[in-house]
Amino acid sequence: MSKRTIYITSAAELSVEHNQLHIKTEQQEDCLRSIEDLGAVIVDHHSTHLTVPLINLLSQNNVRVVFCNEQHMPVTMLMDLDSNVLQSKHFRAQLEAGKPLLKQLWKQIVERKIQNQSLLLKKIGMGDDLLAPYHTRVKSGDNTNREGIAARVYWQNLFGKQFVRDRIGPVPNNLLNYGYALLRSAVARGIMDAGLLPSVGIFHRNYYNSFPLADDLMEPYRPFVDELVWNMFLQGEVEITHAVKRRMVAEHYERLSQEEISATAHSLVHVFEKEGSVLYYPDFK
Repeated sequence: MSKRTIYITSAAELSVEHNQLHIKTEQQEDCLRSIEDLGAVIVDHHSTHLTVPLINLLSQNNVRVVFCNEQHMPVTMLMDLDSNVLQSKHFRAQLEAGKPLLKQLWKQIVERKIQNQSLLLKKIGMGDDLLAPYHTRVKSGDNTNREGIAARVYWQNLFGKQFVRDRIGPVPNNLLNYGYALLRSAVARGIMDAGLLPSVGIFHRNYYNSFPLADDLMEPYRPFVDELVWNMFLQGEVEITHAVKRRMVAEHYERLSQEEISATAHSLVHVFEKEGSVLYYPDFK
């Protein structure tokens, strides 16, 4: 039976009651969750309180406890010093993955990213599988850079021939930056949920980046953000206001559930442990 993940996104008090996780919030009735059925508890609100007996009980049952900062990025994870067998197993499998496997994984990621970009262009009336010449010719490790070549065609069709994707570029780059930050935080939480090392990437490597694996796995999800930004840009949104932030957060989680994103990370665990060969990504619709 698969383990459940509990996401705490509002102020809450977490404790033990009848040997179960007791969740108390102002927004809803108190509830109890069987700790034996849990795989992770992800705390994504700064006004959450946990008792020491609960922390000890979660640890004894190999439940990962992850704490996020105000940008919703995981910053701390409690580690069981005694018997976190599954997590250490995942770590070993991830660290032992050879270059051929990593290159095949990156090929899958790039193919799916370009496919989703092509589906978005089709959805907004910019051609039927316009990027097929690119996603059908991705080689192991994308050593011919189909990703970069497809990106030029994609961005010019999405936002016009003068548009250049650049973090410090003109609008709608600012909207894209914010949307990608939301996406990256969700993917990072999924990675921690799956019990993987976020600092060990498939393709991305940077000594100053603690989450290169999130940067890898989020690539096929980027067109979901691009569609949201495209719609907002057409409606005249050009600044990151509080209203824009609220809308982007709401529509982001309406389109992409944390459970789906976590499923991608869990599928990577299966690949590393030789229980599967294909990464899971939801269909782009």
